[in-house]
Amino acid sequence: MPVVGRLHLITDHRPGREVLTVVAAGLAGGVDTVQVRVADQATDRDAYDLTVRVLALCREHQVTCLVNDRLHLALAAGADGGHVGADDLPVAAARRVLGPHAVLGATARTPAEAQQAAADGATYVGVGPVYRTSTKPGLPHPLGEDALRAVASAVTIPVIAIGGITASTIDRIRTAGAHGVAVVHAISGAADPRAAALALCRRRGEKRA
Repeated sequence: MPVVGRLHLITDHRPGREVLTVVAAGLAGGVDTVQVRVADQATDRDAYDLTVRVLALCREHQVTCLVNDRLHLALAAGADGGHVGADDLPVAAARRVLGPHAVLGATARTPAEAQQAAADGATYVGVGPVYRTSTKPGLPHPLGEDALRAVASAVTIPVIAIGGITASTIDRIRTAGAHGVAVVHAISGAADPRAAALALCRRRGEKRA
């Protein structure tokens, strides 16, 4: 099974974002998992084409590539797995779709939700938003570090923290028990995405060139 990395880059589908440029820079800076997220209004064809191109970059760097929400595209493109949110397929159904060996992430906000996701076949749980963020509209209120700690203590599968995370908060996220972090703006919104990824890796104690 592919590795669940510690620095996930979620693609930013908002207008004006150069997705492939940012992904390439993030990978050069140490990103070890890329999650392809596309706008709801994007056609399957456009989403598939983007996934194939992102996957090619991931293969060059030998890192994990996942697709958010649209699991059929993960299968069609040959990605390493997918991630489902609260309004997507149930985790058990998603596992049946992806098969036993794919990486499957699931969103959880409470220990009980995380435990259920693990029981239903999730490889890891994404927990958030930990801090306030404006990257994605309609998000629930921030959980905070104590809630993250509670979830991380309740499961043995990796916990990936998401939401408003920056290099300055990495230490606190790690102390709360998270295996890794998923970011959007911290890399895609940076003037130098490669440098931003490097900074995130270094705060996690990981060495990058």
